[in-house]
Amino acid sequence: MLVIEQHTVPAKVSRIRLLDYALAVFTVVPSRSNMKKVIKRGALLVDGNIGQSGSWVEEGQEISLVDLELKPPKPLDINLEVVFEDEHIAIVNKPAGIEVSGNKFYTIQNALVKSIKPSMEPDALKWARPVHRLDMPTSGLLIVGKTAIALMKLGKMLENKEVSKKYHAIVSGNLVGSGKVTIPIENQEAISAYKCISQCHSLKMQWLSLVELSPHTGRTHQLRIHMSKLGFSIVGDRQYGAGPLLKGKGLFLAAVELNFVHPITNKLINIKIKHPKKFDALMEREERRWIRYNTTKKNDITKQ
Repeated sequence: MLVIEQHTVPAKVSRIRLLDYALAVFTVVPSRSNMKKVIKRGALLVDGNIGQSGSWVEEGQEISLVDLELKPPKPLDINLEVVFEDEHIAIVNKPAGIEVSGNKFYTIQNALVKSIKPSMEPDALKWARPVHRLDMPTSGLLIVGKTAIALMKLGKMLENKEVSKKYHAIVSGNLVGSGKVTIPIENQEAISAYKCISQCHSLKMQWLSLVELSPHTGRTHQLRIHMSKLGFSIVGDRQYGAGPLLKGKGLFLAAVELNFVHPITNKLINIKIKHPKKFDALMEREERRWIRYNTTKKNDITKQ
């Protein structure tokens, strides 16, 4: 049995069932249905005993997510871009349209089998594991653990907000300047920062804004919900968006920067990538269309 993550319930914890609490603190489990299956097969321990979904969480309890699987994931043959890798961790550029993990074949977890080199460390995992989640339609930087110690420490670092993440998104509307959104999500604290990078006109949406987003908490779909609540939905968001969808273009949200201290070497890790090409292509295309339309309209008026 391998301990993947451990968590100690803090003082003054709100009254909450184990299922809901575990889903919030163990980020490697992607969904509520997956967490139910984890608990059902006995892979969530409370003070060393098998946990029950409906039990109440209490202060001081030690909750452990353990690995009971004996068989490795079935290898998925896709070319993942590995941005950083050593014997302990790796960082990959997750494509949009693929789940991080879950009961499917087409997942990042299965793709890691062929993309990540096995660690030579004594506590090497049988196969590399994602440390956190990215929504299926979201692309970008994803941290992967290659050893048991690294996986556990990274889980704690995420829990303690010691991993800084930045995203780029294109939103509908004329979002200027910078600011913070503090709207709670499912009665839990949720904080996101935003900063406008550039803007363009759009015939469909009047304005589009390319923005940098930084989640200061880790709620499910946090950035998508916050931008929607602010009135600037992320383009392509089928669940929370209010604007038109662009056929075949997907969600315009990408994780582009990570900053954290390496859990083993203690070196500062700063990884940046450029947002997908479709971001710039959309902004340039929409501005060209707006200029073309207004030029034609002006010429028509002049001729009258």
